[in-house]
Amino acid sequence: MITLALAASLAFGASAQAQTVSLNYSPRTGDVWLDTRLGEINTYGRGDPDYFYDDMYSSYGVPRDYVRELYTDRRWAPGDIYYACALAQMLDRPCREIVSDYDRHPGQGWGALAKRMGIKPGSEQFHALKGRVGKGHGKLKAHGGSKHRGKPMQSGGNPGKGSQDRGHSGQGNQDKGNKGQDKGNKGQDKGKGNGGN
Repeated sequence: MITLALAASLAFGASAQAQTVSLNYSPRTGDVWLDTRLGEINTYGRGDPDYFYDDMYSSYGVPRDYVRELYTDRRWAPGDIYYACALAQMLDRPCREIVSDYDRHPGQGWGALAKRMGIKPGSEQFHALKGRVGKGHGKLKAHGGSKHRGKPMQSGGNPGKGSQDRGHSGQGNQDKGNKGQDKGNKGQDKGKGNGGN
C-alpha cells in the first residue's frame, strides 16, 4: 500500500512539474509584449507541433527536421525556436547560428542576445522584430492554437531555464532549407534563404 501511494505521489509530482515548466516559460526579451506573444506562440506550438514545424518552414525557411530536433531532442520551447529564427531572418543569418549563440550563453535570455547582436530596445530593428513576432502570433492564433486545451502540456523545455542538450552535437539535419525560395513571407525579405543553413 505504501509503495502504491509513493508511486502515485511521484507520478503526480512529475505531472505537476511538467505543467510548472510550461506555465513558467519566460523568454526574457526585456519587453512584456514580446514575452507575452512568445508565451502564446509557445502554447500554440506545443498544441500542434506539426503545424508549428510547417509554419517555421513556410515563414522562415527552416527545415522541419531541424525544428523537430530543437523541440523534441534538444528540448527547446516553441517560443524560443520562433524567436531565434525571427531574429536570424532579421539579421540575415542562419537560424542555426542564433541557436548556437544562445546555447553558448545559457541563462542570459533573448534580450541579452539581441543586444549583443546590435538590436537595442526601442530601436527601429527592435520594433521590426516585434512586428515579425506579432505576425507569427496572429498566424498561429488564426490556425486555432492548441488542440489540447485544458490538458496538461508536455514540456518542450526552455533553453533559458538551463535545459540540457541530450547528447546532440547541434549539427542537426544538414538540409539547406528552401534555398531562398521563401514563399511564406508574402514578399518581405524574399530571397534571403537564411533559415536553416
